[in-house]
Amino acid sequence: MRTVSSTHMAAISRIFQGLQPRERVAVGLAIGTVVAYLLWALALAPAWRHLQAAPARHQAADAQLAEVTALAQEAQSLSAQRGAQTVSRTDAVRAIELATQQTLGATARLNVSGDRVTVQLTAATPDTLARWLSQARLNARLMPTETRLQRSGEGAALRLSGTVVLAGPALGGAP
Repeated sequence: MRTVSSTHMAAISRIFQGLQPRERVAVGLAIGTVVAYLLWALALAPAWRHLQAAPARHQAADAQLAEVTALAQEAQSLSAQRGAQTVSRTDAVRAIELATQQTLGATARLNVSGDRVTVQLTAATPDTLARWLSQARLNARLMPTETRLQRSGEGAALRLSGTVVLAGPALGGAP
């Protein structure tokens, strides 16, 4: 970047001194306006926008923190349950059958074979599938090991079809 030499400064000063007082005021106001705009555009406006967006970002961070805290508490309770009581194979099968009948109803077919439970879904809603997976995890101590789901519809009409395979210690498989 080149610096303004003293000869250039002297030339600018001579030109400025040669102006009428009213013209000097106008040039001073123009330079002041440009400097004020640059100060606003480069320093103050970005900081102002950042400050105005802070409450929304803070609220989003609080929501994420609440979600992570809830997941951590759920993980701790699941960990405590795992050590506290084991579920027999019969109880696990009964619990997953009951959860499937109550939550998924006619949208699911259940097949228990060996150390796996395979569930065939037909047009299940995401909310009911989430509730069913939660019940399978909590009541039967089973976790999904494989999923093959296809989506159909959008928004409130969204449906899921496909298979979900569950396994867990009660069935003799890995969780």
